[in-house]
Amino acid sequence: MHIQFNQSRPQGARLIAHVVDKGKLPSATNAAMRAGAEAARFRGNTGQTFDGFVEDGGEVARLALAGAGEKNSDARLANLENAGAALTAKYQSSGDKELVLDLSESDLSADEAAHVLLGLRLRNWRYDIYRTKLKDDQKITLESVTVVGGPDGIEDAWAEASALAEGVEFTRELVTEPANIIYPESFVARCQERFEGTGAELVVLDEAQMEELGMGSLLGVGQGSSRDSRILAIRWNGGGSEAPTAFVGKGVTFDTGGISIKPGPGMEDMKWDMGGAGAVAGGMLSLVKRKAKANVVGVMGLVENMPDGNAQRPGDVVTSMSGQTIEILNTDAEGRLVLADALHWTQKEFKPARIVDFATLTGAIIISLGNEYAGLFSNDDTLSKELADAGEAVGDKVWRMPIGKAYDKLIDSPIADMKNIGGKGAGSITAAQFLQRFILDDTPWAHIDIAGTAWSEKPGRTWGKGATGFGVRLIDRLVADTAEG
Repeated sequence: MHIQFNQSRPQGARLIAHVVDKGKLPSATNAAMRAGAEAARFRGNTGQTFDGFVEDGGEVARLALAGAGEKNSDARLANLENAGAALTAKYQSSGDKELVLDLSESDLSADEAAHVLLGLRLRNWRYDIYRTKLKDDQKITLESVTVVGGPDGIEDAWAEASALAEGVEFTRELVTEPANIIYPESFVARCQERFEGTGAELVVLDEAQMEELGMGSLLGVGQGSSRDSRILAIRWNGGGSEAPTAFVGKGVTFDTGGISIKPGPGMEDMKWDMGGAGAVAGGMLSLVKRKAKANVVGVMGLVENMPDGNAQRPGDVVTSMSGQTIEILNTDAEGRLVLADALHWTQKEFKPARIVDFATLTGAIIISLGNEYAGLFSNDDTLSKELADAGEAVGDKVWRMPIGKAYDKLIDSPIADMKNIGGKGAGSITAAQFLQRFILDDTPWAHIDIAGTAWSEKPGRTWGKGATGFGVRLIDRLVADTAEG
């Protein structure tokens, strides 16, 4: 969606929108519109919409109203995004190509107005490249938004917000693509294309390099696939000499479960088992595009988990890069095996000040938290609070879960240093305990299990059904709040 800014309303505009606070209608609203809004019980509540037709410069135009709720709400920015998203959801396939957002009567700040535009753009994202038989009234027609009467500084505010939108959209693209299109090598290629010319440094490890480094844990997951595994690191040095913040993502581009094969129904969803790597890629793109004044590195472990004759078996023992050995009891508990080596390599290679990993790791976290919160596990109270605060501010909400020695003993193995699953209970916790064994020297670390939030079966606040882009805004806000001076 293209966003442009004008001083005055373009002639012949067919769709004109206002964002209104609860209980307040713009003065341009005529008597018929007011009566219609009252009859429809439009009050300006968050995300509520109403439209009608007015005469504008001798022509008839559709006038749309989107509610932003109470002006002094603590959730003001989220409500403004909801207002923008509600407009897109209603007019995305209306036949109109342009929406004129009239802010001339608004007292929105530049940042507030940018959040309206962010909601408009994010909700308009849809991936239709494989849909060849859509009817005309199903196709997206809304292409651009023209902002008139915007506050001072809105263009600068939007420049920063649009970088965030680009990151979210990139994550949604990666997560949405089928596994025959996005696999480890093509994931890398798409990132190389998207980051070209940005100033970011990309490092790629192939299987030979990973084998030389001793990454038996990650390589074991991918050995049953005809697709070679990869590690991709994206480094951005926008700060001074400080140690970077590191983000690590699980990138299982398709997960059959391996020899411990999953049931057939629903297995197609496992194309988005790389949602953690997708979030890290999109988060890094957002930071790089807005030239964040911080040192940040994003690392993605990329594999495909398939069950051929060379696949690892339950009962196998693998040696990780850290030297720790792992007994494989279930080949479907593969994400933690990928992250084990990715986490260790990240710490050895980049010596980060703190590290946060993102992974669609366990179905157990969905049982615990549903689809509203991602699970947060951490060895550091400060980092945990920073993540919780950042998530609350941008809508990528996390809920802290426990870890501790009582859970740690559940993954001790009788023949190796550890096993890759615990018992029936505390599945997401024992997965986090497993990952913690690969954190060096008490480095502040957090693990975010996004299995319930990376994908949505119904439209949400700023997304349609499908990939949500969860994690990108959390990464961006954490860096903005804690790493940029």
